[in-house]
Amino acid sequence: MTVAAHFEIEYLQYLGPDGKPVAELPQAFRDPATVLPLFKQMLYVRTFDDKAIRLQRTGKLGTYAACLGHEATHVGIGASMQPQDVFAPSYREYGAQFMRGVRPREVLMYWGGDERGNDFAGPKNDYPWCVPIATQMLMAAGAALSFKLRKQERVAVASCGDGGSSKTDFYAALNSAGAYTLPLVLCVVNNGWAISVPRKAQTGAQTLAQKGLAGGLACLQVDGNDLIAVLEGMRRAMTRARSGQGGSVIEFLTYRLHDHTTADDARRYRGEDEVKAAWTREPMLRLRTWLTAAGLWDEAREKAWLEECARLVDIEINAYLETKVQPVEAMFDYLYGDPPPELLAQRAAAIALEKRNG
Repeated sequence: MTVAAHFEIEYLQYLGPDGKPVAELPQAFRDPATVLPLFKQMLYVRTFDDKAIRLQRTGKLGTYAACLGHEATHVGIGASMQPQDVFAPSYREYGAQFMRGVRPREVLMYWGGDERGNDFAGPKNDYPWCVPIATQMLMAAGAALSFKLRKQERVAVASCGDGGSSKTDFYAALNSAGAYTLPLVLCVVNNGWAISVPRKAQTGAQTLAQKGLAGGLACLQVDGNDLIAVLEGMRRAMTRARSGQGGSVIEFLTYRLHDHTTADDARRYRGEDEVKAAWTREPMLRLRTWLTAAGLWDEAREKAWLEECARLVDIEINAYLETKVQPVEAMFDYLYGDPPPELLAQRAAAIALEKRNG
């Protein structure tokens, strides 16, 4: 038999769930002090996430997509990018966006129904939150093509969930990246569930990373709960993209410890034992253990930092709550440079109705 090709998917993991190294650490991350700031950022993200959920439960925020359990993957992605790069997120990568300068108050504005949140701080070339599944992958591919045509050393990074990797948008993006050797990194955050659809029902592929093989991309599967593995996987992909070697697909294995959104009840479709088991593998536990063993962390430091996180997040929450609501005509004023007559009539009717109800 003649074999046309052979393929392998490498799996990266450096810290096991017990916080002990399972492989030789990459040179860049052997000193625990280098990742301590990122661990603190992960704790900050988790504090924000918890408070955002509480805001939604008290009616002060709209439907919110929690990121509980994704902290290592998200923070690692954001920490691996440079300011001139472009990030195309889905709708829960707050850890990556905070690393790029987005303010928590802007996340809250967005989920509170105020589109001004999408005009966020940080790199203005980053894309806004994308709720339609996987369409952002194509946007990132277009950005990557522009970087190549302009001969710019910039990389486009996009993220989607395991369900998003089943969309045609994802396949079109990776095919374009392969055909044109684009500086594109497609991050598949495999948290086990596409709302209520389990990973096993998504595809017959052994890994989600291997989907990139069809486009000729570099493919890698990473323990997404291991911050060091995330950083190393992203370092490889970003270096490859920036040096003109083309794109990558990285599958980050993690778990969604909360409901899909605050409008979901995951108890209806997944068992309690599965969630309990996932908590033993979550990203904070292993990193905390490793840093504590290195003498860089302890209970007192964590208590003090969590108190500071709560204070900082409360500042952001208050800024969100004190933001004045836009007038009703704002929904009409940013659609057209030259509004059609029927839209102007609707605008006038809305203003009149608001005044009558006011």
